[in-house]
Amino acid sequence: MSYTINGVEKEADDYGYLLEPDFSEEAVQVIAAACGITLTGQHWKVINFLRTKYREDGHTPNMRNLIKGLQDEGDMPEADSALLFELFPDGGAAKEGCKVGGLPQPKGKGGY
Repeated sequence: MSYTINGVEKEADDYGYLLEPDFSEEAVQVIAAACGITLTGQHWKVINFLRTKYREDGHTPNMRNLIKGLQDEGDMPEADSALLFELFPDGGAAKEGCKVGGLPQPKGKGGY
């Protein structure tokens, strides 16, 4: 599987996650369209938070830490699991948010 982003073919795994991160806005637009997601400001807050955490930590937070981080640091005090699953219905923001954000598939579990 692959996506064409900025005229370049980017390889993805069988689940649609990029193998190498792409932090461009076009990556988000292309992958969101492929997932059938119409982006809103709330989507962008989640995506930008996930991208920041990936850059800082080398991985993205699990769902619990994602919600807490969005509430405390991400300018999204309304964040809860129901809202994040509404925004990213195929696996929630901790999974589908990473895919749409142009990040590799989250690997871990646990409290990071």
